[in-house]
Amino acid sequence: MKKNTNAYIALVIVSFFWGTTYLASRIGVQHMHGMMLAGLRQTTAGILLTGFFLLRGFKIPQVPILSKLFVIGVLMLCGSNGLMTWAMQYIPSGMGAIIAATVPIWITIFSYFLVQRTKITVQLVLGMIIGLLGIGGIFYDHLKELMDPQYRFGVVLVTSACVFWALGSVLTAKWALGVNYLYGAGFQMLFSGIVMLGIAFGMGQHLRAENFAPDLWGSLLYLIFIGSILGYSAYVYALNNLPPSLVSIYAYINPLVAVALGWLILNEKLNWMIGVSCLVTVLGVYLVNNAFNKNKKSYERSKRDPDTQLAPRISASIRAVEQRVDQ
Repeated sequence: MKKNTNAYIALVIVSFFWGTTYLASRIGVQHMHGMMLAGLRQTTAGILLTGFFLLRGFKIPQVPILSKLFVIGVLMLCGSNGLMTWAMQYIPSGMGAIIAATVPIWITIFSYFLVQRTKITVQLVLGMIIGLLGIGGIFYDHLKELMDPQYRFGVVLVTSACVFWALGSVLTAKWALGVNYLYGAGFQMLFSGIVMLGIAFGMGQHLRAENFAPDLWGSLLYLIFIGSILGYSAYVYALNNLPPSLVSIYAYINPLVAVALGWLILNEKLNWMIGVSCLVTVLGVYLVNNAFNKNKKSYERSKRDPDTQLAPRISASIRAVEQRVDQ
C-alpha cells in the first residue's frame, strides 16, 4: 500500500513539475541562448547522476552500451530538449508545451514505418485528426505572430524537437541496454549536454558572468534539480510501480500546467479559443495513446504465436510512447 502511495505521489510530481519546466526554460533563455542553457542543465544533471551511481559502486558500461546511450542522448535530449529550450526564445512556453504534447502522434508514424505496421483503427485516425485540429485552432489564433520569421522559426524548432524525441523513442525500443534506468539516463544527459555545449560554443555563444542574473540561476538550478533529477527519478519510479497507461496521464496535464503558468506569470496570451484548442489537442493525444494501449494488449496476446516474432519489440515501442522525458 505504501509503495503504491509513493508511486502516486511520484506521478503527481511528474504531472505538475514537468509542466513547469517550460516556464523555467522561457525565463532562462531571456539571459542565455537556449542551446547553452540546455547544455549546462543536462551536463550538470548528468555529472550528478552518474557520479551518484559510480560512488555506489556501479561499473562504467561497456563501449557498445555507451555508444547506444550516446546516440539516444543526442536524439532525445540534444535533438529534443535542446531544440525545445532554444525555441522558448521565440514562442510562448504554453505554445511549446501544447505542440510537444503531440509526440505520441509522431511516435505512431515512426512506429508504423520503422517497427511494425501497427493496425490502423478508426480511433487512431480520429485521434490524429482531432489533435491536429486542436493545433490548427491554436495557430489560427496566432496568425499575426506567424507573420514573424522568428516566431515561425520557434515553431519549426519545437516541431523538430518532437520528431527527434519520437524517432529516439522508437529506436530505443529496439535496444535492450541492460543498465539501470537512472544510471543510463545520467550518461545520456552527460553526453547530450557536452554535445549541446559544443554546438553553443560553435555558434559563437560564450559564458559571461554578467549573464548569470538571479533569474538565470533560478531557472538553471530549477531545471537541473526539479526538471531533470527529481522529475525523471519520480517518472521512473512511477513507471515501475504503476500501469504505464496510468503514468501516461502526465502528458495530458503538462501542457495545461504550462499554459496556465505562462498566462499567470509571464502574461502569455490565453483566451477561450486557445483554451478550447488546447483541450481538443489533449483529447486527440489521449485517443491516440488509448489506441496504442489497445494495440499493445493485442500484441501481448499474440506473443506466443510463432508468426508474430516482432510483438515484443512492438510492445516496447508502445511503452516508449509513455516515456517522454522532459523537458
